[in-house]
Amino acid sequence: MKLIFIGPPGSGKGTQAKRLERDRGLIQLSTGDMLRATVASGSELGHQVKAIMEAGELVSDDIIVAMIAARMAQPDCADGGFILDGFPRTVTQAAALDKMLTQQQTQIDGVIQFVVDSAILVERISGRFSCANCGEGYHDSFKPPRKEGVCDVCGATEFKRRADDNSDAVKTRLDAYENQTAPLLPYYLEKGVLYKVDAMAEIDAVAAEIERVLGAIAPA
Repeated sequence: MKLIFIGPPGSGKGTQAKRLERDRGLIQLSTGDMLRATVASGSELGHQVKAIMEAGELVSDDIIVAMIAARMAQPDCADGGFILDGFPRTVTQAAALDKMLTQQQTQIDGVIQFVVDSAILVERISGRFSCANCGEGYHDSFKPPRKEGVCDVCGATEFKRRADDNSDAVKTRLDAYENQTAPLLPYYLEKGVLYKVDAMAEIDAVAAEIERVLGAIAPA
C-alpha cells in the first residue's frame, strides 16, 4: 500500500506514520531523512545533493522524486509499501510524483488529510518541549513532567524547545501550509483517493480512524 499523509505541522502525521510502520510494515518516507541518507550513501546522487545543500540551495523536485524512486526500489518498500510524509507539498510536486509512479507502473492508493483546528494547533505546537538528555517529549498544558523540572524518563533537569515552536512562528508555518499545500486537496479529491481523519482526537482514536480508511482502500 502506498500512502501520502497531508496536514499542517503538529497535526500528528509523524506519530501515526510510525504506528503504521510498526503495525503494518509500511515504511515512513520523510524527505529530510531521505536527503540525509542519500548524502551519507556516497552515491553519485548523494554527491550531487550534498553539493546543492552545501551551497545553501533548495534540492529540486526532480531530485526529490528520483530519491523516492530509488527508495521505493529497496526491498522493504517494494514488499510492504510506504507512507510519504512531507512530500508532495505543491501540485507541481504531486504531478511530478504521479509521472514517476506511472513510469513505475504503480500509483498512490490513498491520501489521508489530517484535519485540525488551527487555533488549537498553535497551542499544541507552541507548548511543546523535550528533555535535553533523552529527548522525551512534553507539553506545557497537555503533558507536563510529573515532577516540575524533572524528566519522567531519565531524571534530567535540562529541557529544550525548538526555536520555531512559538506562536508567531507556528502561525507562519500554518500560513505556508494553507498557501502551498492545501491546494493539493482538490487535486487528490478529483482522483478519488482523498480521505479525511479528525487529527484533533486522541492518538488512539486517530489511529483507529486511519485503520478504517485503510480498510476502505484495501478491504480484507
